[in-house]
Amino acid sequence: MQQKILLVDDREDNLFSMETILEADGYQFVKANSGRQALKILLSEFDFALILMDVKMPNLNGFETAALIYERDKLKHIPIIFITANNYGEENIFKGYRTGAVDYIYKPVNSELLRAKVTVFVELYRKKQQLLVQEEKLKTINRNLENEIKERKNSEEKIIELNKQLLNNIDRLETANKELDRFAFMASHDMQEPLRKIRTFSDLLSLKHSSQLDNEGLSKLKTIQRAAERMQELIKDILIFSKVSNEKENLFLNTNINQLVTEVLEDLDAPIKDKKAQVTVGLLPNLIVNPVLIKSLFLNLIGNAIKYSKKDVPPFIQITAEIPQSTPLPTNKKVNKFCRIIIKDNGIGFEQKYAKDIFDMFKRLHVHTEYEGTGIGLALCKQVMDKHDGFISAVSTENEGATFIVSFPLKEESKEILN
Repeated sequence: MQQKILLVDDREDNLFSMETILEADGYQFVKANSGRQALKILLSEFDFALILMDVKMPNLNGFETAALIYERDKLKHIPIIFITANNYGEENIFKGYRTGAVDYIYKPVNSELLRAKVTVFVELYRKKQQLLVQEEKLKTINRNLENEIKERKNSEEKIIELNKQLLNNIDRLETANKELDRFAFMASHDMQEPLRKIRTFSDLLSLKHSSQLDNEGLSKLKTIQRAAERMQELIKDILIFSKVSNEKENLFLNTNINQLVTEVLEDLDAPIKDKKAQVTVGLLPNLIVNPVLIKSLFLNLIGNAIKYSKKDVPPFIQITAEIPQSTPLPTNKKVNKFCRIIIKDNGIGFEQKYAKDIFDMFKRLHVHTEYEGTGIGLALCKQVMDKHDGFISAVSTENEGATFIVSFPLKEESKEILN
């Protein structure tokens, strides 16, 4: 930018002379013929780098004009060099300095001296302006930093408050879940007595009075019996689910999984024989697990493989184990190794898009009239694996069987057993 210089002199020839000497340096000039005109200009313009002003002027001399200029705060930064033809003595020189003058140049004006002094003061002004700009930038940066710090503090306070609320909500949710589990257990338990009476009296009605009922009555009686039987199965599963929810996690033992699966197959002996199912079991490792919960897990998975078999095709079920080098986890759990136990069947299978949904409570892909069940079994399996810090997944194609994979984290004790 061109630096502005205010030239003040009551003689046009002096103004022209100063402008001629300095114009080669590229300054912008504003000229005033008197002190009053200079003051008038300075009312609207105050971005001058320097004022060159004659001392001896009519009405307002240079000293008086300088004193009035420096009364305004916006003008105090502008240096003034007095141009004078007289030597007023030290007293008058000090008077000039007291009014704010920074230097004197005596007439006749030495052009080189004038240019040198103007260059120095203009450069000082330019540096000062740069410092002011930098100061404003720093102030802006400081304000932004202060605002950012304030926002971060506010955010941290909000996060702390949200964490407190979250912890309170978790506590309330855990309390509610425990109360819900207790309610489910008590309600299911209390419902068994009237349900037993319904089954008992409906069985007696069928046994002793079936001859007195027509076909429609017998059909309705069978509907009652089937509904009561299904309700009893549902209550039993809810009680098992509630028991799993409240099972103490410290009952983890070094368990022979092969032996546990053998016990499960003995419990399922009737449906295995009825469906002519073939079950092959590979070498399974010992694991640190809750044997009660894991037995329930295998009862459901093997039982489902038998239940959801194809018509007129004997179920074929393979149970194997493997310990991969690394297992991708669908959760944030970080474990070095997982042992996977795989239950594969040749049943009806399902569409892969339902692979996650089947582990939801009461989720069924088939109506209960086609395949018995309550929709609780796989939800229970997921809960069992959650309690073991593991996970369960399924891979299937409709009409081509299903493969369920249960993955147990290998703790140090388990690793020693496997080795």
